[in-house]
Amino acid sequence: MKLTLRQMEIFLNVVREGHLTNVAKKMGLSQSAISMSIKELENILGNPLFDRINKKLILNEMGRAFDKEISPIVKKLNDIEYEFKNTVNKGMVRVGASTTIVDYLMPPIICSYMNNYPDVKVGLKEGNTKRIVELLKGGEIDVGFIEGLVNDPDIIKEIIGVDELVVVTTDTSLNKELFIDTIQDRKWVLREEGSGTRDVFLDYVKDKVDHINIFLELGHTESIKSLLINHQCLTCISKIAVRNEIENHKLIRVPLKNFVCKRNFLMIYHKDKYHSELFEKFIYFTKTMIGEMLEEVN
Repeated sequence: MKLTLRQMEIFLNVVREGHLTNVAKKMGLSQSAISMSIKELENILGNPLFDRINKKLILNEMGRAFDKEISPIVKKLNDIEYEFKNTVNKGMVRVGASTTIVDYLMPPIICSYMNNYPDVKVGLKEGNTKRIVELLKGGEIDVGFIEGLVNDPDIIKEIIGVDELVVVTTDTSLNKELFIDTIQDRKWVLREEGSGTRDVFLDYVKDKVDHINIFLELGHTESIKSLLINHQCLTCISKIAVRNEIENHKLIRVPLKNFVCKRNFLMIYHKDKYHSELFEKFIYFTKTMIGEMLEEVN
C-alpha cells in the first residue's frame, strides 16, 4: 500500500488542529475515519507518528520529521490543482494586504483590474503584516502586499515601492523645527503590535530617543487620524494616509530635524507557490499600478 494525498492531508490537519473532532468536522468525515487514516498511515510508514498520552495525540520526533517533509509537497499539489482550474483571464486571485496598502492603494487597483478582466475575481483580506504572513503560510491567500519587516525563510519578498513615514499632529505649537527626542514625552498614538508602520517607526527612532510615550494603541489608521483631529496627540504614519489631511490643514506635519523615515512596500508569496499565468499577470498589473501611485505622492 502506498501513501495517498488524502492521508497526508488528514495527517496535516490533525497536526494543525490538535483534536480529531475538529478535523472530522472540518473535513466532513467521522472521527473514526480520521483515526483509521492515521493508523493506516503509521502502518505504511512502519513507525508511529504520534505519542498517545492521556488520550491525546502528541506529535513525536518521527511525526515532526514527516510533517516537515510533506507540508511543502501537499501545499504545492493543492496550489497546482487550484491554479489549473483557472485560465489566464478567468478564475480567482486571493490577495492579502496590510492596513496602509489595503486602505489607500488596493481599492483602485482591484477595481481597475476587474474592469479590465471581468471574469477574474479578486478576494481581498486585510490584516497587519504579521497576520498577512500567517495567511500566506496557511495557504489562505496567494500573494500579500505589506509595509512591515519579514524574516521568514518560507516567504519570498520583492520590493515594489518606497513609502515615507511622517509625524503629524494638530498641535500648532509643534509647527517648527524640532528634534524628535524633544517630543518623546508627548502623548503618542500608535498602531498595535504586529503593525508594519509601528515596527518601522520604533526601529528607526530607537537610537534617537530614550523612549516613546505610547499613550494609546489602535488597530486602524483611520481611527488614529480621527483621534488626532480631535485631540492634540502625535503619531507617525504613512505620508499616503495623511496626504489629504495635510493639504487641507486638518493635520500638521511636524518638521523634524534629521528625520527621514522610509520603508519598503513589499510583495510577498510563499516559496512553494505555483506561478500560473493568471498569478503572474495579476502581480505585474499590481506592481505597475502601485509604482505609478507612489510617484504621484512623491
